Amino acid sequence: MNRRTAERSALLRLGLPRDPEASTYLAGFLVAAVVTVMLTRAFLAATGYPQLGGDGLHVAHVLWGGLLMAVAFVVLLSFAGPAVRPLGALVGGVGFGLFVDEIGKFVTSDNDYFYEPAAALIYAVIVVLLLLGEVVNGRRPHSGVEYVAGAADRAVAGLAGGFTPRARAQAHDLLSRAGDVRGGPEVAALLDAVEDDGVEAPNPFAAVSAGVVALTRRLVAARWVATVTVVVLVLSSLGSVARGLVAWAGDSAVGWWVIAGVLGGAAVSTGFALAGLVVVRRDRHDGYLLFRRAVLVSLLVTEVFVFRLEQWAAVVGLSVDLLVLGLVAAELDQLASVGSRRPAGARRATGAAEAV
Repeated sequence: MNRRTAERSALLRLGLPRDPEASTYLAGFLVAAVVTVMLTRAFLAATGYPQLGGDGLHVAHVLWGGLLMAVAFVVLLSFAGPAVRPLGALVGGVGFGLFVDEIGKFVTSDNDYFYEPAAALIYAVIVVLLLLGEVVNGRRPHSGVEYVAGAADRAVAGLAGGFTPRARAQAHDLLSRAGDVRGGPEVAALLDAVEDDGVEAPNPFAAVSAGVVALTRRLVAARWVATVTVVVLVLSSLGSVARGLVAWAGDSAVGWWVIAGVLGGAAVSTGFALAGLVVVRRDRHDGYLLFRRAVLVSLLVTEVFVFRLEQWAAVVGLSVDLLVLGLVAAELDQLASVGSRRPAGARRATGAAEAV
């Protein structure tokens, strides 16, 4: 093993570079799963919970979920290159949603689909998967080798079907982030050798995310967004506390630990939001980092307990948190873009803040 290889992480030495676009695919997978659960529950409630089968047989939708996940695996294992991953993530997400929706049947002795904590369990599973994806893809910045590998991966699709101007620009952008990495010039030459093509593989996640990014960037251009963000976060936290206290007063079966979780999460989230409102006046980037922490605490702690209290009614609070998180992420992205265009000396001042 040469020195350059020995300095790489264990995953890279095993030939496992992370895809720079992995977060998008994982987000699409989880969004597809959540939407599938919601639509499935709504459809079953509207139709009176019909059953497919008869004479003692019931074809539960967990089976269809398993089948779709198997189809996603077959698709992802059968084709090289990135073009198939959005389809695999979508089909796999729908399958996983159908699968996890029946979790109540498999944690109860009487196979109770309507098991009361089912919503909280489903939400907790989604949160764990989200955190796992963050650990793998979000905790460490991508290395130059991974950017070169990502560009080469896109060349695989280009060699087969050609590049649209946008696809070629994206591949070169990945390569430009790699810096001086062995193999970079060769991959650049390979990208330039790919033929032009006007037809691009469909990518529903890219289309949706581009629209969301464009909308949120327009919204965060307004200076009043910071104040509105804090107001929404505080009102959401107060609403969670109120729902928790009402549920506790009206249902003696609700454990004290559930209420403690709601109150503790709401208190921490509100604290971060108020601190962010103070800090954002002198440092917009640091202020929005605190807003982001406030939303994440609400999503990863408070809402888990709220789902235990109210089951599916808690979706409203979840939707508000996701909307605020989108606004905060858009503002941080814009601030990062502005910082990347500054001279190196001016960027050093923001480096410490970004590391927080």
